Amino acid sequence: MHKTLALTLAIAMSGTALAQSTTAVLAKTPYSAYLQDGRGVIVRSNSGLCWRTNYWTPADAVLGCDGDLVPPIAVEIAPPIAPSTPKPERIVPAPLPVIRCDFSLTLKSDQTFNFNSVILSTAAKNLIDTQFRSKLASCPNIESIVVSGYTDRLGSDNYNQVLSEARASVVAEYLRNSGVKETIGQRGFGKRQELVTCDGITNHKKLVDCLAPNRRVEIEVHGTSR
Repeated sequence: MHKTLALTLAIAMSGTALAQSTTAVLAKTPYSAYLQDGRGVIVRSNSGLCWRTNYWTPADAVLGCDGDLVPPIAVEIAPPIAPSTPKPERIVPAPLPVIRCDFSLTLKSDQTFNFNSVILSTAAKNLIDTQFRSKLASCPNIESIVVSGYTDRLGSDNYNQVLSEARASVVAEYLRNSGVKETIGQRGFGKRQELVTCDGITNHKKLVDCLAPNRRVEIEVHGTSR
């Protein structure tokens, strides 16, 4: 090792003139792995290279002699964490309010049947064709259609029950023949659910006329427009 260092010193001294003519680079203090003169300036070779000692390592490199011996190591920097954006709250639209279109139509005795009859009158048919059908057309979602027949109190209970059912059946059949596609329920109430009582009237004709509101057929429709 001593021979190598002596040889390095000799070569360094022979190039002192050139070293002095190049840009001076100061050695590190207090220790340096380069040859240096009494001023602390690193000695260069004839070709301008700085002379290193035999214990030089890349860690001893100085700017002006060796520059960057290894390429800079790229430091991987994680991208900034984007602030989490809260998901917009899903707005559920409120359901549209249900609009009902229930209605009923009463066919009175003078419009529907003659006394003690189950033959539907022309006036009743016209009423169904105009009022009932127009109201039905404005109620697109039909839930139920029910036809109910009623009689007055004259006659036996059994007779009036059969008569009320027959009158409801006649009206329901006319509705079907008129193009009503929905299922039609029908029922008879006989002499029950009177609208008038006509108490104290003994004259038969007057009593029949007075009890006319009880002889009726009611058509009830339940449904919604949306």
